[in-house]
Amino acid sequence: ILRMLSTEFNACCETDEQRKLNFYPEHLRGKIDEWNDFVYPHVNNGVYRAGFATTQEAYDKAVPDVFKGLDKLEEQLSKNRYLCGNEFTEADIRAFVTLVRFDMVYVGHFKCNLRRLIDYPNVWPYTRELYQMAGVSETVDRFHIEHHYQGSHRQINPHSIVAIGPELNLDEPHGRDKKFPNA
Repeated sequence: ILRMLSTEFNACCETDEQRKLNFYPEHLRGKIDEWNDFVYPHVNNGVYRAGFATTQEAYDKAVPDVFKGLDKLEEQLSKNRYLCGNEFTEADIRAFVTLVRFDMVYVGHFKCNLRRLIDYPNVWPYTRELYQMAGVSETVDRFHIEHHYQGSHRQINPHSIVAIGPELNLDEPHGRDKKFPNA
């Protein structure tokens, strides 16, 4: 579906700028595929493998994979504005959907609590930058995210108690535009 958005709905776009968006450009496809192949098992699916683990052994295997993934993102984002360099791509979108939920629900509810996203000096500003892109924050409903996860997984949270925190400011300036002025 994500790849279809770059071409199949251009007739619905209001501007040429929207029609020209391409999150899977030909010259970056190899890098995008590499990042997608890494992010999915370590980050996107990693949090679910940890959160829905039914044995200590499964949990103990899943959690280090999540943080191996976050550590690799941290390393890449210390040198590049986006995962594939200076261009925002599908790989960034696929990482963002998990990163934006990480401290809200995955740290506590799924017990991925070795570190918080806010402890990463590059991943946390990167997440805020993506959140602050035009039209993105409107797609993130924190109330729904927290209440859905913590209220619907009775095997993890049998009383559906929704945590009050953490306090997160996704609107705080990210500074990545200053760190990478040529991106």
